[in-house]
Amino acid sequence: MDLDTLKQTAARRAVEYVEDGMVVGLGTGSTAAFAVSALAERVRLGLRVVGIATSERTARQAEAEGIVLGTLAEQSRVDLTIDGADEVALGDLALIKGLGGALLREKIVAAASDRLIIVVDATKLVERLGSHGPLPVEVAPFGWQATARALERLGAEVNLRAQQGQAFLTDGGHYILDCRFGPIADPAGLEAAIDRIPGVVESGLFVDMASAVIVADEGGVEVLRRAPAP
Repeated sequence: MDLDTLKQTAARRAVEYVEDGMVVGLGTGSTAAFAVSALAERVRLGLRVVGIATSERTARQAEAEGIVLGTLAEQSRVDLTIDGADEVALGDLALIKGLGGALLREKIVAAASDRLIIVVDATKLVERLGSHGPLPVEVAPFGWQATARALERLGAEVNLRAQQGQAFLTDGGHYILDCRFGPIADPAGLEAAIDRIPGVVESGLFVDMASAVIVADEGGVEVLRRAPAP
């Protein structure tokens, strides 16, 4: 099967967790888009949900497919969020997210959720985060060069994300610095160190947040759950 078919398979499995009357966080990215479509199919069959979109792109898709949207101002809790990830660490299920450019809103919604269900294909599984790609860090445009230098002092190779020759802007009007640290030995420690840098809005490290990770490969679908702390 190709990657899109694997993503669709995993997304459909994740949507099975959604129950009538739930408030559901809707992630951003190609895999999350499959989950939105699968959820919309159930809505058309009578399922009642309120979606909380993590990006303008997801909001447009959800509205086009008939999913009722709400906001965190209106909803006191989110029952379940379904989202993708760029890397998933085996064992503790720590995540890197943000290559789609929506990491701040994704983390806000995930933190407000009772459960975070991550949907990936098997290529996203790693022994250590940072093994495959950069760690996105969302930063304030003002003085971003100073923020980048501080990230370099933590050991990162830093690149300002660009789009069509201009700095990429998130939905919140921020920049993203793509930071290559290599394999990350201590994601929680690195997350804390990054958060202390002035100018950082949020990092793409999602530690101790995923309730389960649904993984699809050619052999089928597997549900991974976080290993208990020693």
